[in-house]
Amino acid sequence: MTANQIIEVLKREANPNKIMIKQKRFGITADNALGIYHKELKALAKTIPKDDKLAIELFESKIYEARLLCSKIFNPNNLTEQLMDKWTSSFENWEICDSYCMGLFAKSKHAIPKAIEWSQRTREFEKRAGFTTIAAYCMADKNADNKTFEQFFSIIKKESTDDRLYVKKAVNWALRNIGKRNVDLKSQAIVVAEELIESNNKSAHWIGKNAIKELKKDKIRISDYPRNIYRA
Repeated sequence: MTANQIIEVLKREANPNKIMIKQKRFGITADNALGIYHKELKALAKTIPKDDKLAIELFESKIYEARLLCSKIFNPNNLTEQLMDKWTSSFENWEICDSYCMGLFAKSKHAIPKAIEWSQRTREFEKRAGFTTIAAYCMADKNADNKTFEQFFSIIKKESTDDRLYVKKAVNWALRNIGKRNVDLKSQAIVVAEELIESNNKSAHWIGKNAIKELKKDKIRISDYPRNIYRA
């Protein structure tokens, strides 16, 4: 399939009512949107071979749903820092941010340095990209040692005072996912969460309280990564 053929498929599936539903129910606002649910795009992506050139052509079309498809058919092994920065700077809502970070960026060799860099950005969804990539990397790299994730604790504490909804949710997500890698990181994440609860900042307090609630559940699922150590 060519980019034009895929775009024709997208235009046939366009539904303006879904644009409004996504805005009202999920807070997803996007320029040049056709109105197609993410689950429908995931199904379409399975019919399209992985093709970097095609993915880039879809992104350059500036059609929102085509850009979402780009994140699903580009090979993460071929990502460059320049391309990651270009795409991140275009994010306008949590849906496209998370699609790229979870499905693509977290699988890249550049994931950690870019996540650290983005976590200090000013724009809401660029900053969210940093923490979403951290959250996703917790599950993407099953062999990384604990030091890889311990370096994020100071960043989480520093940025926990950002009260923007989609930033603080991503900071919270990153802290919870680090804690769910193994028992040692869980203990450290709980200590960080307890520190945040003591903060006078409402955002930091919320992040800590929410993380504690999940990390202290009796039936919390711990992934035990890396398993050659935690399931030896």
